[in-house]
Amino acid sequence: MSPDNAPESTLPYPPIHEDKKFVVLSDWDGTITTYDSNDYMTDFLGYGKEKRREGNLEILAGRVTFRDAFREMLESVSKNGHSFEECKQVLKDNIKLDSGFKEFFQYCKSQDIPVIIVSSGMEPLIRAILSNLVGDDANDIEIISNSVEVHKDGSWNIKYRHPSSGYGHDKSQAILPYRNLTNRPLLFFFGDGVSDLSAAKHADVLFVKEKLDGENDLATYCTRENIPHVLFPDFSRALLVVRSIVEGTKTPEEWFGIGRA
Repeated sequence: MSPDNAPESTLPYPPIHEDKKFVVLSDWDGTITTYDSNDYMTDFLGYGKEKRREGNLEILAGRVTFRDAFREMLESVSKNGHSFEECKQVLKDNIKLDSGFKEFFQYCKSQDIPVIIVSSGMEPLIRAILSNLVGDDANDIEIISNSVEVHKDGSWNIKYRHPSSGYGHDKSQAILPYRNLTNRPLLFFFGDGVSDLSAAKHADVLFVKEKLDGENDLATYCTRENIPHVLFPDFSRALLVVRSIVEGTKTPEEWFGIGRA
């Protein structure tokens, strides 16, 4: 996508890391965490899992946009009377970190590799959960996401980064600036679901989280579209792949097509 065709962003972007050999960009919900926080709110505070899954499958089939289906999901939570602060506390109490992420992040820090969260969720929720789970190290992780609007009556709604895009947040816009650098880094992207479709084709090494609950929407999409990717069950396994590429013992191509990492 050329800059002329890029959707206008309502929110600022952090500066590009121009002097790095490698950059990690990752979805947050269901990828770094074990349960998607927006799914959790919808399943337990909103209109429920069955209707949410119907919406995800409609997105995957191309019959509705992620932006519209996701807004409807979150509206079901607010319309049920759950305040944003209540949702934040519920998520802090229930959302867990991928068991291997802290070790993965520490390795990236030791190699001077930026780790950037690229999420279709809302920054205040992500930052609260991340700080709760990671501690002070959370301040070293950049977040590119949507935001939230909280109203005087207590209701709230998502504020999309790219409201003109069918994705709401077109994650490719966080990746493409790196691809346009003269000395561009090798880009790792981690994702799991329908919110990651816009980013899937633009990473050098795409990691797709393997889900035990069968909600493997990104894997389904990549297989259908013949997009090379590496399946990973958790970040401890992903670390093996990233370490081998960073340290030059294996190429990205050697990991594609071999199944689970």
